Amino acid sequence: MTENNLPAWDLSDLYKGINDPKIEADLSRCKNMAESFARDYKGKLASLNAEDFAAALKTYEEISVVGDILGEFAYLNMCTQMKNGEAMAFYQNISEKLTEYAKPTVFFTLEINQLPETTLQNWLKNEKVAFYKHWLERVRRFKKHELSEAVEEVLLEKSVTSSSAWVRLYEEHSSRLKYVIDGKEYNDAEISKLLQDQDPKIREKAGKELNRVGKENAPLFSFIYNMIIKDKAIEDEKRGYERPVSERNMHENVKDGVVDALAETVKRNYQHISHRFYKLKAKWLGVDKMQYWDRNAPLPFSSDVHYDWDEAVKLVLNAYREFSEDLYKTALPFFENNWIDVPPRDGKRSGAFAAGTTSTRHPYLFLNFVGKQNDVLTLAHELGHGCHMRLRQKNGDLNETSRMTSEEVASVFGEMITFQSMLRSLNDDKDRLCLIASKVNDMINTAFRQIAFHFFESKAHDERKQGELSEQRLAEIWVEVQKDVLGPAVVVDENSAYIWSQVGHFFFLPFYVYAYSFADCLVNSLYQVSQENRVENFPAQYLDMLSKTAITEYDELLAPFGLNPSDTAFWNKGLSLISGYIDELERLDKKLGL
Repeated sequence: MTENNLPAWDLSDLYKGINDPKIEADLSRCKNMAESFARDYKGKLASLNAEDFAAALKTYEEISVVGDILGEFAYLNMCTQMKNGEAMAFYQNISEKLTEYAKPTVFFTLEINQLPETTLQNWLKNEKVAFYKHWLERVRRFKKHELSEAVEEVLLEKSVTSSSAWVRLYEEHSSRLKYVIDGKEYNDAEISKLLQDQDPKIREKAGKELNRVGKENAPLFSFIYNMIIKDKAIEDEKRGYERPVSERNMHENVKDGVVDALAETVKRNYQHISHRFYKLKAKWLGVDKMQYWDRNAPLPFSSDVHYDWDEAVKLVLNAYREFSEDLYKTALPFFENNWIDVPPRDGKRSGAFAAGTTSTRHPYLFLNFVGKQNDVLTLAHELGHGCHMRLRQKNGDLNETSRMTSEEVASVFGEMITFQSMLRSLNDDKDRLCLIASKVNDMINTAFRQIAFHFFESKAHDERKQGELSEQRLAEIWVEVQKDVLGPAVVVDENSAYIWSQVGHFFFLPFYVYAYSFADCLVNSLYQVSQENRVENFPAQYLDMLSKTAITEYDELLAPFGLNPSDTAFWNKGLSLISGYIDELERLDKKLGL
């Protein structure tokens, strides 16, 4: 427990600390296993029989597991103490060593892709090889984008001084930023919470201070972003990807056209959904136009409910249990053990995430909990991730290089069932309006704002091909896409033009952002199916789906629910749920005479 009596995670089941002798032992083991693997198999795959190939796959997986545990420990240890130079250096050193030690194994996937298809199909008749079928299919999918072994080794080796190094600089610098309001100093996690304060003056000060600090650091952040985009463009060109988004789509195993259809479908609904909602919210805030920093503001007539940690845990677990006893039992160990780091504190990274290590180790949850309603839903979100990871552990480690689009399904669904549980407990119309409005606000942030982020990335990466983008141009692109998505009821101007630099995904995982919208639409469609009672034993079918997201294609995953993501009607079905909530808000608004 931390000094404010909130749970902090215990990483000692990975290592006792950064000086644990087991770390050096595991690093040596990782290095020796990789070298031995290369001696045993390099240049020899074509001559193996199925049983020998299965043994090679198992060894390759074991090397990956050792490296994953080391890398995850270093990252998790760093995330809670990003002002600790020793922790930061440890993370960098581990990353560099793991990259160096991985070089001897680069040949493996390259040689697999040189094998005749008939050889692989014959090997797949072996039960042990067949276990890795989904990983092998993924490897083969990237065949035409692979380079020579020598080039692949160089790219791997240089990653720690190119893209990874720029990301580290971005994260380290971001964690050290200070925001000052009325003489009081805040970190980024703390000041972001002020944007949800009831007092509009506090929100204005927080919003302007966030933008001021962003503008002050724009020269550095713009340079870092330009380098990350250029680094990606060089590799994309060498690998033959048609568009900047194409590599990410390959990892998700979705066609460029499917993502385009999602983005354009959401954009066509800007006016009908996001613009309509913000017009309503501006009215409730008592203004013709709301300021950018007021997007997530609580409604002035809402009660400023505060949840202590135990209340939040009870609420979320009850919601999970109402949906499924099995889901509840999957979630419970996170709270019975030290698997969650809960409170914000100095030097701790902002935001929230769930981190899986390996199929034999439990996941961890990372929060910055201060007791707001949104913090409760964030807990539900990250707990969904954690349960999803636990449900998939039987699939092994190589097969579990999961798609980001499916990664966000369990988390968004966890939010949805928690929201619905909270809504069922309310009888007062005004309280119901406030809760629904808060949920719609979050859904628009997920389904619509993330697509606006996608358009920002697309424009930035496309324009970077013509030369380096100035900080002013990046700010202009940001304002353009934000005005599009937010509409005429929200002021987007120079006071919010530099917020783009705080979207970490732009830096450390380009083109990830559309996965949120993809998952939100998918979850909304799934939830509507659950309410239509067309699927027998929906909770069990849903949990079964989660257990197979990394090893099953979308059409097969969603077939039991009668859903098809290749059909534009699928995306419209998901968006219609948000539209229906806005219809209900308009009805309640009229009834209450607000």
